[in-house]
Amino acid sequence: MNLKNKNRYITGLLLIAVVALVAFIDNFFITWLFLGAGYLFATHESIKLFKIESNIIYSFVLLIWIVAFFYPNPDDLSFLTLIIVISIMLYEQKVNFKLLFPFLYPVTPFLFILSLYHDFGMGILMWLVFVVVCTDMGAYFVGKSIGNIKFSSISPNKTVEGVIAGVFIATLVGVVYGLNFVGFWLALFISFFTALSSVYGDLFESYLKREAGVKDSGSVLPGHGGVLDRVDGYLFAGVVMVILLRGLA
Repeated sequence: MNLKNKNRYITGLLLIAVVALVAFIDNFFITWLFLGAGYLFATHESIKLFKIESNIIYSFVLLIWIVAFFYPNPDDLSFLTLIIVISIMLYEQKVNFKLLFPFLYPVTPFLFILSLYHDFGMGILMWLVFVVVCTDMGAYFVGKSIGNIKFSSISPNKTVEGVIAGVFIATLVGVVYGLNFVGFWLALFISFFTALSSVYGDLFESYLKREAGVKDSGSVLPGHGGVLDRVDGYLFAGVVMVILLRGLA
């Protein structure tokens, strides 16, 4: 086993252990703190990918997450922030819409994921985790073993066979787990579209890295790259799951 794979496995096991511990404790402050760490690292990485040099964004980002701890609807803060930032830019007559990019990605998705836990509890948050993990693993192993048709030029390693298998496996697992909370057809519908959206979450981050000319979003996770490299699927899937649960459950 080479050093890169060894680091990848060790980091992966540590992440699983931390997630399991947070899920077991099931405390809002601990979950907010854990998600907040990922939120801050991911936002820092996105600012680098977008090649934004304004440091004031970090102050806004930190303030948003602090307010989200107290505010009953954390995802609402993303829209409020956009309005405030745009208003400031208009007042100063220095409109640069590029500065909005980090607030759209990953700030907004993280606020939706926090809302998922706040509104529906740890059991539903783990539903999201299981679906995204199964989508990733299914796509990886099936794609490596029998994948031949390229899914997208944006992500050359992703295959159609892998994506189909990943979404299929994630939907099956999601239905079995989701039946603890909703009926069969709704569990099927939510699991399928959550899994599918996680594929495009991964694809979007690949596009950002390709545009930025980098292999990884960062290096904070040995063997895995950056935080965005690990949570990209959740950032699309979390938003979709919140919207579907609110609208249909």
